[in-house]
Amino acid sequence: MDKKEKAIHIIEALKLDYPEALCALHSQKDYELMIAVRLSAQCTDERVNLVTPALFERFPTLEAFAEADVAEVEALVHSCGFYKHKARDIVLACQMLLRDYGGRVPDTMEALLKLPGVGRKTANLLLGDLYAVPGSVVCDTHCIRICGKLGLTDGTKDPAKCEEQLRAVLPPEESSDFCHRIVLHGRAVCTARKPACQRCSLAPFCAAFTGEPESEPAVGRTGGI
Repeated sequence: MDKKEKAIHIIEALKLDYPEALCALHSQKDYELMIAVRLSAQCTDERVNLVTPALFERFPTLEAFAEADVAEVEALVHSCGFYKHKARDIVLACQMLLRDYGGRVPDTMEALLKLPGVGRKTANLLLGDLYAVPGSVVCDTHCIRICGKLGLTDGTKDPAKCEEQLRAVLPPEESSDFCHRIVLHGRAVCTARKPACQRCSLAPFCAAFTGEPESEPAVGRTGGI
């Protein structure tokens, strides 16, 4: 079985386990999702979802965020960590959306990467969730870790390399949902500290369970948003 065939089997198994491939971050507007993803860097989605209701109530429009006092945003997002950088990026990005993009989150990778605080991970998530762009691969820590175990990648820890390798094996129309389901699976079953291999639907494809040689992690940077 080659990697593309394996990917299809894994996708079907994940669909049975997680029928709704939903983003864990709560939002109602396009810019709110952008903000929530920025806050999620080095922070749990659960923490972000606790913080954003008050944040979005205090700044109910894009214009309100663009005009916000950065210090006030800092206070509201403080518990998400790296709050100074995140607050600054949020205000600057909202200003850019109004100034350069007609008040909407753009729908191309090139434009998204111009926004403060937006890297490929955030851009891919926005493209997939907001615009259903095929081939949107979101390589977070769960995706990188589990796809290495499954042999869909060579074990690289570099998000850019992981994205490139997954693009080569995932059906483009399934990529975004696959990444959401992998995150759900990483939280519910294949946790980093204590994976529940005996009840894992992906165990037949996993080197850690089958005893086959696992992909050796390639040297590369981690992180990035």
